[in-house]
Amino acid sequence: MGFGKIEIILLIVLVIILLFVGARKLPELARGIGQSAKELKKGFSDGLPEEPEAKKKSAATAKKK
Repeated sequence: MGFGKIEIILLIVLVIILLFVGARKLPELARGIGQSAKELKKGFSDGLPEEPEAKKKSAATAKKK
């Protein structure tokens, strides 16, 4: 089969990162990237707009006051 352009580029990028960061720091770097991705997903889910049913309920309670 062989490698495509994307696979070769990813391999080169990984080798460059390994050279700059070092083998000992690589797991720590990967862990940090994973935590950042988790926080990003959490931030996006927290920022979602309310569901229409929840808005209707809150509007109904506001009218009663």
